[in-house]
Amino acid sequence: MQKFIKSVVFLIFAVILSLTAFIIYLDRTLPNDYYITKGGKVNISHMVNAVPCSNNAKTELTELDEEAEQAELKLLGLIPIKVVNIFPVETPVLVPCGEPFGIKLLTDGVIVVEVSSFETENGFISPGENCGLKSGDIIKSIDGIEVSSNEDVEDIISSSGGKALKVCAVRSEREFTTWLYPQISNIDNKYRAGIWVRDSSAGIGTMTFYDPETKQFGGLGHPVCDIDTGELMPLNSGEVVKVSISGVKKGKSGSPGELMGGFISSFSIGTLTDNTSVGLFGTLDDFSGGSEALPLGMSSEIKTGKAYIYTTISGTRPQKYEIAIEKIDRSGSEDSRDMVIRVTDERLLRESGGIVQGMSGSPIIQDGKIVGAVTHVFINNPTKGYAIFADTMYEQMKQAG
Repeated sequence: MQKFIKSVVFLIFAVILSLTAFIIYLDRTLPNDYYITKGGKVNISHMVNAVPCSNNAKTELTELDEEAEQAELKLLGLIPIKVVNIFPVETPVLVPCGEPFGIKLLTDGVIVVEVSSFETENGFISPGENCGLKSGDIIKSIDGIEVSSNEDVEDIISSSGGKALKVCAVRSEREFTTWLYPQISNIDNKYRAGIWVRDSSAGIGTMTFYDPETKQFGGLGHPVCDIDTGELMPLNSGEVVKVSISGVKKGKSGSPGELMGGFISSFSIGTLTDNTSVGLFGTLDDFSGGSEALPLGMSSEIKTGKAYIYTTISGTRPQKYEIAIEKIDRSGSEDSRDMVIRVTDERLLRESGGIVQGMSGSPIIQDGKIVGAVTHVFINNPTKGYAIFADTMYEQMKQAG
């Protein structure tokens, strides 16, 4: 009997300890402020309810029209977690896109892709490595001259005469200076630094939404990064061009698929203004999208379950496909990975295998609102992927330009 009582006490203690740890976790990861569209619903999770502090009844806070209100988050509607602020906001009305667009991006400075050595009369030397430059560094100027292309860098170094050159660069968003000492290469008898740089990028992405009032758009849901270094490419200038999708390489476990297509013409239809951790933004001179404008959904209104994406896997016009939102993370701990989604539409599964590269930016629609955008595919399961909250992209777009 004593053993039984000890076991029961231990079990109760373990449950209380686990429950306390879970509540502490929720307290730390759930936001203190929630924003909902006026008249919208607050959807925290199936396990957590928002109970208005002004009402002692155990009813869930569902709608607000004008006034901000405090609410207490409760686990299973019973166990208090913390008090939060609920703010009703005006609802932006945007056009959901899903159309592919071509990206032509010129960097602000040049990105160091590789640092290497070369043969000189004194043996193999790497001036770039000796001065401390690394892959991923962004060179802004050399010898007081701003650089924006590979040619700029080569011209300054080859004409240096071997004198020390002051290099101004950025690493991990911190500026630094160093001194580069070019050396003569035995191969072509020219002064070299042993650094390989990139000044531009081009590719295809998917547009998420368009604001008819400001002519701004957002796309991708994640940054354009250098293919070699993985670093965000600093945007100096860029263009948007029309694209047509010619086909799709079907994804499978361990091998993500991709959209295949090309630029219809080199004629610009818009300007890129910002390359950020939550997407690519710009303005359009020519927008011919025909989708019906929809209100923006706030992250606090999203719930797990049925939703749709607009995406293009052939031609230039998007189609609507069914998905399921399986998981929602409102902690803001990872950019571009706020939701886990799964493709449930048999057509899309049959034609593409699920999510493929190039679909990044495809808008997610739930309950008639734009709530997110596709960002990444699961490498080992192309039917699933990550998505970002649409209101996060919208807030960044308002700051763009």
